[in-house]
Amino acid sequence: MLLVFSPGIFGMAPEPVRQAALMDLVRDDCGACHGMTLKGGLGPSLLPDALRIRSDAYLVSTIQDGHPGTPMPPWKTFLTVSETEWLIRVLKEGMPNP
Repeated sequence: MLLVFSPGIFGMAPEPVRQAALMDLVRDDCGACHGMTLKGGLGPSLLPDALRIRSDAYLVSTIQDGHPGTPMPPWKTFLTVSETEWLIRVLKEGMPNP
């Protein structure tokens, strides 16, 4: 299932093909540490209730720059800021099942 969001506070949504690739990235790469159901594991939960307590700016910084000294790597070489903002929106709204 692809999610196509209209422009809003985060600007333009990625193209549908890129959205699918980003969903795969979350499920596979992020899921490796945050749990395959995103409920948490080595990394914290990425479910809406857990993310709502974090500001979008904090989450963008965390994803883009990682957390030095922890297993959280920087993703800025793979994700634009706009894509990162879109992913945060998707995760905060509840990522759909494949």
